[in-house]
Amino acid sequence: MENLADRTKRFALRIIKLYSSLPKSVPAQIIGKQLLRSGTSVGANYREANRARSDAEFISMFGI
Repeated sequence: MENLADRTKRFALRIIKLYSSLPKSVPAQIIGKQLLRSGTSVGANYREANRARSDAEFISMFGI
């Protein structure tokens, strides 16, 4: 099974590709920017949780 870090990275790359393919209209860009921020934050949050100093801190960070 593929590890979660690799999956979140591939997900972020797919989100970036999707954002790039959106129309240049104002509504599409506004929604697209939110999608880009939220879609790429998944991997960043996972990587940060992996750097937790304790199990409790990991659970707290992973819940974000």
